[in-house]
Amino acid sequence: MAVEGDDRVAFLQGLVSNDIEAVRFGHAVWTALLTAQGKWLADFFVFAHADALWLDCEAEQIPMLIQRLSRYRLRMKASVRAEPALHVHVAWDGRPDVDGIIAPDPRLPDFAWRVLAPEPLAANATPEDWDRYRLAAGLPDGSKDMESDRSVLLEAGFDELDGVSWSKGCYMGQELTARTKYRGLVKRRLVPVAVDGPMPPPGSPVLRDGIEVGTMRSGRDGIGLASVRLDAMGAKLRCADATLVPAVPGWMRLPATAGT
Repeated sequence: MAVEGDDRVAFLQGLVSNDIEAVRFGHAVWTALLTAQGKWLADFFVFAHADALWLDCEAEQIPMLIQRLSRYRLRMKASVRAEPALHVHVAWDGRPDVDGIIAPDPRLPDFAWRVLAPEPLAANATPEDWDRYRLAAGLPDGSKDMESDRSVLLEAGFDELDGVSWSKGCYMGQELTARTKYRGLVKRRLVPVAVDGPMPPPGSPVLRDGIEVGTMRSGRDGIGLASVRLDAMGAKLRCADATLVPAVPGWMRLPATAGT
């Protein structure tokens, strides 16, 4: 997607969770669009190139994003359109030597690179390889792991993963996001889980001693992400016909009482 026009930065700045003024050539920003009640609708990477901001987002969400963002243009000099000619790639284990709009994945240091290219690039890894890599790191992948109009950013690590600015001022859903942080209202987190048994379908309830304490999200090859209550982090859990063991990644900050 492309956001163009003289007011493109100010336009997005008042709508999304992160600081769009930090976007520059070679430096992308990860951010989210929320409902007025602070619930997740979409997340995406924002690149700067020429006279546009480029949004690296889920293809299926483009119509929704165009519709919602366009509501708020008012008198601002900004326009939103799809850009089907660009192809999105990811790379890890070093900066890729390719042509395109390239920036590090801003969520974790030295984790990966995002590439927007005018043509499909030759690959030496598969989407399944990428899925395993990001699952092991505990990073959410849009609608695979978040629920529209239900998920809260801080439950999915947007604070630690640099997906929220706490200093830029107001944006859609800012009040609830700030209240969740400063009043300590986070009660569950999206965490990697080791899966012993058949991979449970997304949305399957996660149980501790028969009591629901979470929900399974995406997964493959013995590892997944599940939204789990903080007081269940240290327990062996059941989900469908599998046993789940939470494995909290090093970047994630949990209260001292989590798992007790």
